[in-house]
Amino acid sequence: VQLQASGGGLVQAGGSLRLFCSASGIIFSLFAMNWYRQAPGKQRELVASISSGGSTGYVDSVKGRFTVSRDNAKTTVYLQMNGLKPEDTAVYYCNANRMRATRNYDYWGQGTQVTVSS
Repeated sequence: VQLQASGGGLVQAGGSLRLFCSASGIIFSLFAMNWYRQAPGKQRELVASISSGGSTGYVDSVKGRFTVSRDNAKTTVYLQMNGLKPEDTAVYYCNANRMRATRNYDYWGQGTQVTVSS
């Protein structure tokens, strides 16, 4: 299983970035896809989720600014980030998760750095 995250970079406050996470080795359409982030000295937090059925959820701090979407044909999940703030600076990780019976399938990508300057 491979999750390849990309799209991070340096952007000024108020700017936008689009993150990509390409998955292989899983039946992508069956997995919930999640974006987490971890800032220096802080715990990793769940930022956005999209279920296998397309339902989405967001942490309060990014609601109205970030949009998660998926393309099952391309086995890719996206995170569109608008109105970026310095506090969004973190390493962003994509995660694929599926619960089946009593087993939890959980896979992680390598992370992509997002830096927002003030």
